[in-house]
Amino acid sequence: MDFYTTRLLTDAPEDITVAATLLREGELVAIPTETVYGLAADALNGPAVARIFQAKGRPMDNPLIVHVADWDEVAPLTAEIPENARKLAQAYWPGPLTMILKKSARIPDEVSAGLSTVAVRMPSHPVARAIIKASGCPLAAPSANRSGIPSPTTAAHVLADMDGRIAAVVDGGECRVGVESTVVDVSQPVPRLLRPGGITPEMLEEVVGLIEIDPAVTHALDEGAVAASPGMKYKHYAPKATILLIKGTSEGYVAYVNAHRGDGVGALCFEEQAAGLQVPAVPYGRQDDPASQAHGVFDALRRLDELGIQTAYAACPAEDGMGLAVYNRLLRAAAFQVVTLNE
Repeated sequence: MDFYTTRLLTDAPEDITVAATLLREGELVAIPTETVYGLAADALNGPAVARIFQAKGRPMDNPLIVHVADWDEVAPLTAEIPENARKLAQAYWPGPLTMILKKSARIPDEVSAGLSTVAVRMPSHPVARAIIKASGCPLAAPSANRSGIPSPTTAAHVLADMDGRIAAVVDGGECRVGVESTVVDVSQPVPRLLRPGGITPEMLEEVVGLIEIDPAVTHALDEGAVAASPGMKYKHYAPKATILLIKGTSEGYVAYVNAHRGDGVGALCFEEQAAGLQVPAVPYGRQDDPASQAHGVFDALRRLDELGIQTAYAACPAEDGMGLAVYNRLLRAAAFQVVTLNE
């Protein structure tokens, strides 16, 4: 692949113009969104999109999300827009919600991984939307990190992973949500949750009624199964450290970790647990605050490697509401290695 002197741009109007020009020229630019930083390319330029996979080391069978700035940009990308999509867009766009729709002929196979559908979202981050508008094209943008490792929530994270591999990074500050968008398939009569995120299952059901939750949200994707959404692969979001997810009470978790202390052992814990742990502890949020956990989990996973931790015992979040998004990410970071305590 080509190697670059990666430019660090600001969110000033003149730098947004630079980023948009690079994108129109077929280059890759990392942009901030409210969820995580995305690695953007012109979604209608197949060769440019293919370079995303090359820069990330991402398998080509993993579809991408197309980002738009306005509702009017959706119709040309899709074969049809069902009523459930209109309702969800009215309720939660712009925001951390991706909808899977039947694609139009304009969508290159590189974006959809050869599927008959396309994933579309309208981010709420003002810099992301300004760049989309200035570029004049929809942007395909997975997370701006090397494939499989924790997603980036700051420009510094992006540079740590992608410096020299992409043309530029636009620094728009720390991401507000901290985990990738909710993905829901609305191409079928009953909406199906494929990846949890900032828009919870309960929020979806408030708008469209009963939804289905794909088994891959909380279980490994079946061998040979096709990934209909980003984030459905077996191991994902993982640091170099081995992660084990510990299910049990807070007290049980602390006792378990302390009983397994040793060289290279650490804890990915809630803030309230850190003082009681006898190993290096990296908090990823407050115990009863799933939003703080989502905001902090990817940075905390990266911190484990910075501290040289080899095995980390992770406190298990709630498995509903916003907690489901954090649980989903930690399950994949742990490659589904879960210890359930008998307390």
